[in-house]
Amino acid sequence: MHKISFFLLVILMTYSCYAQKIEVCNSCAISSLKKAIMQAKDYDTIIVKKGIYKEHKILIDKPLTIIGKNYPLIDGEKKGEIITVVSNNVTVDGLFIINVGTSYTEDYAAIRIKRSKHFVIKNLVLEKLFFGIYIEKSSFGKIYHNKIVGDAIQEYNSGNGIQLWYSNHIEIEHNYIEHVRDGIYLEFSDDCLIKNNVSALNLRYGLHFMFSNNDVYQDNTFENNGAGVAVMFSKKIKMYNNTFKENWGTASYGMLLKEINDAEIIGNTFEENTIGINIEGSNRIVYKNNNFINNGWAIKVRGACYTNSFLENNFLYNSFDISYNSNINDNIFDRNYWSNYTGYDLNKDGIGDVPYRPVKLFSYIVNRTPETIILLRSLFIDIIDFSEKVSPVFTPDNLLDNNPVTKKMSW
Repeated sequence: MHKISFFLLVILMTYSCYAQKIEVCNSCAISSLKKAIMQAKDYDTIIVKKGIYKEHKILIDKPLTIIGKNYPLIDGEKKGEIITVVSNNVTVDGLFIINVGTSYTEDYAAIRIKRSKHFVIKNLVLEKLFFGIYIEKSSFGKIYHNKIVGDAIQEYNSGNGIQLWYSNHIEIEHNYIEHVRDGIYLEFSDDCLIKNNVSALNLRYGLHFMFSNNDVYQDNTFENNGAGVAVMFSKKIKMYNNTFKENWGTASYGMLLKEINDAEIIGNTFEENTIGINIEGSNRIVYKNNNFINNGWAIKVRGACYTNSFLENNFLYNSFDISYNSNINDNIFDRNYWSNYTGYDLNKDGIGDVPYRPVKLFSYIVNRTPETIILLRSLFIDIIDFSEKVSPVFTPDNLLDNNPVTKKMSW
């Protein structure tokens, strides 16, 4: 093993000794990025100086580092895809890329990584785009500190900010994405990290992933997107310390979970969404240390959700804390704080002496007849909720928090 490592080190040192820098500028001997790539040798560095370069279909087919100085403008003139990478060990850094072509048959991107490993895309500004960064059948890459600003108006003729398709071990960090269809989209992409990104004002989802397992997303902000965040048909997802905020509309939610199993949702904030979390067909999930603040529904369970645990969460001033469409429950609610709790704590141990029933009869009625929402603040609603509390008929009689915390928790 030591001999192999030494041999690889020697090869890399040999390449670095012969690697050269190539400068590109409007008055240089080489005035186009395409020409510089053609003349470059493996592991060379291409420095693109400030200026306007009207180019598209730029193919990077060898290991290179491309660095823009003072954000040179690569203008694709809406003629198609702008940069395509088909080599391992490519870094693209510091370019301003605009005017990606739009197509109804091809997913043109500002930059596409195709069947590549060990790539880095950083410090890019992408505007006037169809798709922004498209990763296809690639692995062990890093995408960070990029700004992606689209001008999407309708879903059918717009693309996604960052898209992964059949790609694994990708790190997506510190990106800002707005006004595209889906901010970040993953499909068949495992073992990825999505961290410290802001995805806002997008037509559909701030984050959308399907058939992707063992992924982590944490410390992201998903705000004011058309439908929120959708996580579907995946398992072993870890969702930590994200903020889901101001996703309003008849089909909006902070997060949609559909067919998700064996996941962890810990330390997140769901604030001012129509629905904090909309859950369907999702099992064995731990919801812990989350804040649900001023949502229409904090959590809406639509069915086929089993052996989930809701532990030590804060439910603060939501119109409805829990909505349930079944009178059967085997999920656990324990040691949560409920701002609507009116019980007492005689022994002052911080745990209410009376269990809390979070599912109200009126929530059940609104699920069946949405128009009744106009009665939300009426005395009539207090009466029917009290009657259901005394003698549950329509709501799950065993859906109780037996240890409701009497003071808001902080972590």
